[in-house]
Amino acid sequence: MPADTKTLRGLLYADSMIPKSFVQELLNRVDIVDVIEGYVSLKRAGSNLVACCPFHSEKSPSFTVSQTKQFYHCFGCGAHGSSIGFLMEHSGMTFVEAVKDLAARAGMQVPESAPDPRGSKSARAAAADSTANEAMDEAATTAELVDVLQHAAQFYKTELKKSERAVAYLKGRGLTGEIAARYGLGYAPASWQGLASTFEHYQSQALVEAGLVVQGDEGKRYDRFRDRIIFPIANQRGQIIGFGGRVMDKSEPKYLNSPETPLFEKGRELYGLVQARQGIRAAGRVIVVEGYMDVVALAQYGVTYAVATLGTATTPWHVQKLLRQTDEVVFCFDGDPAGRRAAWRALENSLEQLQDGKQVKFLFLPDGDDPDSYVRKAGREAFETLIAGALPLSEFGIKALSDPVDMGTAEGRAKFLQGAKPLVKQIAAPMLGLMLRRRIAELGGLSEAELNQHFQIKTEVRPSVPALAARRGRSQPSTVRRMLEGLVASPELGVLIEPDELSSCRAVPIAGEAQSSLDLLSTLLDFYRSAGPLASVGEHFRGTELEHSIAELEVTAVKEELSGLGAEALKVEFLGAWSNLLQKRDEAHKKLLIAEGESSGWTQERKEQLRRLQQRPAALGTPNG
Repeated sequence: MPADTKTLRGLLYADSMIPKSFVQELLNRVDIVDVIEGYVSLKRAGSNLVACCPFHSEKSPSFTVSQTKQFYHCFGCGAHGSSIGFLMEHSGMTFVEAVKDLAARAGMQVPESAPDPRGSKSARAAAADSTANEAMDEAATTAELVDVLQHAAQFYKTELKKSERAVAYLKGRGLTGEIAARYGLGYAPASWQGLASTFEHYQSQALVEAGLVVQGDEGKRYDRFRDRIIFPIANQRGQIIGFGGRVMDKSEPKYLNSPETPLFEKGRELYGLVQARQGIRAAGRVIVVEGYMDVVALAQYGVTYAVATLGTATTPWHVQKLLRQTDEVVFCFDGDPAGRRAAWRALENSLEQLQDGKQVKFLFLPDGDDPDSYVRKAGREAFETLIAGALPLSEFGIKALSDPVDMGTAEGRAKFLQGAKPLVKQIAAPMLGLMLRRRIAELGGLSEAELNQHFQIKTEVRPSVPALAARRGRSQPSTVRRMLEGLVASPELGVLIEPDELSSCRAVPIAGEAQSSLDLLSTLLDFYRSAGPLASVGEHFRGTELEHSIAELEVTAVKEELSGLGAEALKVEFLGAWSNLLQKRDEAHKKLLIAEGESSGWTQERKEQLRRLQQRPAALGTPNG
């Protein structure tokens, strides 16, 4: 179907005043087989029915109708949909016309507008209202904090224009007014309550929650940022969620960040990403530096694809976010021991986020230089020459492990291999992992088979996940993809999933699992819980950005039926995938806690969380079948 037609029909669906609840009830009352047989002669083929496709010419039937799932799919031309979709495509009806046609067959009256949900007294409606109210309250709080931070940012920008000292400092660092405006730079005055001049209600709790004001033990308040250059921190939507402040003299701390708030988590955000997006696309890479001033100085000299971590070590969240932006990530560090330790932490937190075709590299600047000083001294061309010579992750990892030992001795090679073991076992990119194992085995004086044996690396497909991949005749999908396919094929499996456990899986970056897939899994579970396992998921998401993804899952569900895979096998597969996901979540959470502990300090809460994770049995959280 042409894209513009899909868009038009999606709009017709969205703009109609027919409630989705009515559409679901209608589809539960009509049988897609009865609808399609009025136009096409169907023949039984196992649990499905088949025919030559009515939407394109063919000699062998590729048009399949699933009576259990209540949708059709053509494996020849890709036509796909519900009873409503069939009438729209075959008879050229609008969405409303198709609904009215089916309603007449079922003896139902089509409502012209959505009923008032407050009129329902059912427990489900009450729960939905409660959830909606909570969501509205949370949204209102978020909106208030965003407004507060935006107002503060404007105040700081205005104060910068008033401060000759601050303007002179930025000019002395080689920055123009254009760059200062692009990054929204500002200045926090030295007074203890400078924000009181712009916020009428300085005692508002929102100022504390936004991290702008500190409340002392005796209830006295004062501005967090004083006499500092201010760098606004924005999320991916461009909303200001926090600030970084830099001193203009030798005072300590050199940098001061907003505390973690409902809007701001240091381990998940990157400074300058919004401004760098266009530059990242143009350059095909992103460079990660350590300071706000480095980002701004590089932009001043034309290196417009730089971002910075926010006073914390690189986390898996950072790597995951960056690899979504581009295929090449270059970490830039000072060449001193501290810089190399930070680089190694970045390497460790990159391993499980790597994908074949993506590159992570490491650049170490000459002693005594940072990106700011180097680009001002040598210029853009020289800096980009350094970038071109950055070490790929595999080379940096091997070099960091081999340089400190004597590779000419058995003892040195044994120590090298011991250090390489966690690197090799954690890397997520299959082909890169294979090549890295071969290189490490060669340097260590082992065969690849010996290395795999000593590192306990299984290179064959694990027998614990055989059924679906083998029957589908394709490579094994990710854990979450297996769960999505199983859920659409058998929606009643959703009751085996604890919502809180799934939420915890979405809260950490899990190796090999896309955040969008986890979000889709949560969305589908919510849908089936509210609408019931017989509901038409494809029709519910018609005209949304999820329509194509749902259609793909429905097609896989048809293939499962054609393969003859039984309900019990699907359940075993689904539970196995769920158990695997929980284990991967725990491992990801451990790594995140360790990364945060090393960068921000080991609080008692972090220690306790790590202890509980380490004591948790591998199968904990697995539902009982």
